[in-house]
Amino acid sequence: MGSKNKLKRFRENETFDNVVQPTRDEVVSGNLPYKGKWRTDFFKNDNPIVLELGCGKGEYSVGLAQLFPDKNFIGVDIKGARFWRGAKTAVEDSIHNVGFLRTQIELIDHCFAENEVDEIWITFPDPQIKYKRTKHRMTNTEFLQRYKRILKPDGIMHLKTDSEFMHGYTLGLLHGEGHEVLYANHNIYRNEGAPAEVTGIQTFYESQYLEQNKPITYIKFKLK
Repeated sequence: MGSKNKLKRFRENETFDNVVQPTRDEVVSGNLPYKGKWRTDFFKNDNPIVLELGCGKGEYSVGLAQLFPDKNFIGVDIKGARFWRGAKTAVEDSIHNVGFLRTQIELIDHCFAENEVDEIWITFPDPQIKYKRTKHRMTNTEFLQRYKRILKPDGIMHLKTDSEFMHGYTLGLLHGEGHEVLYANHNIYRNEGAPAEVTGIQTFYESQYLEQNKPITYIKFKLK
């Protein structure tokens, strides 16, 4: 994507009511106005809050919002030029139960209050296979602790990935740390039983993976 195109998207994001773009200082200092008030001040309702972390183009967040009109969805990503697509679609199609937050995932527990979030989706994250990159792996122990701080005690986590490595790593970690694995499937389109929202929404990249016969995996779990 050219820098001209990026700038155009950044400018358009600023005009969207469904996009929140705080500065890093605002987030780290705890001065994000919506923290603890996403339901009342952003969505103006009392419905459950569901996050999609590393939302990319926002296709999954928008798809979930359409499937579940009685829940609030927030796509989170640092790349605003990417989620511009999802934000624009939501504006054009008048989908009011989805928003987008531009921030780094490692700051997620600064953006939401304790117990403010009901569910978290992690869709197709970079598996960070190299050993030196494990600290950036979105299901490592440190990240799980961040999610736990903002999730309700019975909050649900979802991991959908094309990486068998990420699937195996996460399952091993969850079992090792005593978290509750509610459902696991290493090939959701081959094996029956995956929830409708897992097979019913496909991102652009997911359809490409399927064309390459890559298995798509899924885990649903609760943090202890």
